Amino acid sequence: MPSTERMAGRWISAPLMERLRPAFAGIDAVLSGRGEKAVAGRIALFAFSVRVVSAMIAFFSQVVLARWMGSAEYGVFVFVLVAAVIVGGLSCLGFQTAVIRFAPEYRVTQQLDLLRGILVTSRLFALASSGIISLLGLAALWLFQDSVPHYYLLPLVIGVFCLPVMALGEVLDGTSRAHALAGLALLPTFIARPLLIIAYMALAVEFTGLAADAVTAVGSLVAATWTTTLVQLFMVRRTTDRRAGSGPRRIDFRTWMAMALPIFLVEGFFNLLTNVDILMVGHFLPPSDVAIYYASVKTLALVHFVYFAVKASAAQRFSHYHHAGEPLAFESFVRETIRWTFWPSLAMAILILIGGELLLGLFGPSFDAGYPLLFILIIGVLARAAVGPAESVLTMSGEQKACAAVYFMTILLNIGLNVMLIPLYGLYGAAFATALAMIFEATSLATVAYRRLGLKMFIFAGPSRARPSGEDG
Repeated sequence: MPSTERMAGRWISAPLMERLRPAFAGIDAVLSGRGEKAVAGRIALFAFSVRVVSAMIAFFSQVVLARWMGSAEYGVFVFVLVAAVIVGGLSCLGFQTAVIRFAPEYRVTQQLDLLRGILVTSRLFALASSGIISLLGLAALWLFQDSVPHYYLLPLVIGVFCLPVMALGEVLDGTSRAHALAGLALLPTFIARPLLIIAYMALAVEFTGLAADAVTAVGSLVAATWTTTLVQLFMVRRTTDRRAGSGPRRIDFRTWMAMALPIFLVEGFFNLLTNVDILMVGHFLPPSDVAIYYASVKTLALVHFVYFAVKASAAQRFSHYHHAGEPLAFESFVRETIRWTFWPSLAMAILILIGGELLLGLFGPSFDAGYPLLFILIIGVLARAAVGPAESVLTMSGEQKACAAVYFMTILLNIGLNVMLIPLYGLYGAAFATALAMIFEATSLATVAYRRLGLKMFIFAGPSRARPSGEDG
């Protein structure tokens, strides 16, 4: 296979090629190398590529659904979708993280009885815990049905049946990541599910005569989630269970949960922080406003995917450098990830602000009302990008409790600001509340990183000296 340098040389001038030669050498090393770093680089490149494609698929699938249903029905659908994603992810109680932490260790140390135990236990625990939460959700909807707006009631009831398979899917994603199966970890959730929602919606509307409304869309969500999760379960079991072999299983539930719960708090609070504004808008404002706000958020996801992609690909290397006692390499890599996050995010933000009115117009004639919100929300997005994946740096350095405390305070601030500002200023109030909360989050994470690790996590900060975890600054 020709090298990337040779192919690029046909199109790039010789002086510029001299400057870019180290970069092309690095790319070739990742694509053709056989060492551990090359394999990790290919996995990171694949994860980044999937995130890019999935951001575009998610955006355009939501455009299709919004134009299909209209703003009011689409607003109901996205409210239920966000609620299902939040509760489904939380109901695992962090067991998907326990698999990522322990499965590689058990495989390397040949503790295959424990490996078999955690693989089976994680799936059963996710189904059991999410099943209990589903039953409690159905009971709550029945007991308090008079307090739930009628347009939300039936879609929420249908959406409850997503929770068990969403929770199982989270564990299967973690199992796949623990075995370096990047395709099985990313493709079902980020590529297959949004495409299947559109496909099932088309089948329901065109061939069964159902209305293109929120009830049909939520039903399509349930069908798509069950389909992707069951196929993923079959493929993950076939691969990972074969590696674990047959034999007895040993359960060390207390150890697994002791590790999972603190990081679950970080991930759970972050998940809530990312989506709570949409639920607050749904509580105070009509579904058509939820639709406009969600369309604005989805448009900005084209910027935010950079942050999530860097975070997903860098977490393991943060842990390696920190725990290997390599402070200079650790700090250098942290600063690299901040640059990787901020400058592409800034470039994407400028493009989105230039073309935002056109992009929102794709959702339908009323959605361009969300264009001014982009200018407010983008401030928070860039504030988070300016400190890079600070949350992953703290979590992988053993500071997950401090990180969880930051997110807990940020969620309280976000909810409080939404309660105060949405009744007064509508969607603008929600946008200001979210932007202010994200600024607070970024500032707090950077402060904790400096005080606990000696890292200056800000795009324009000078170099610093990383300190061992727990040393005060």
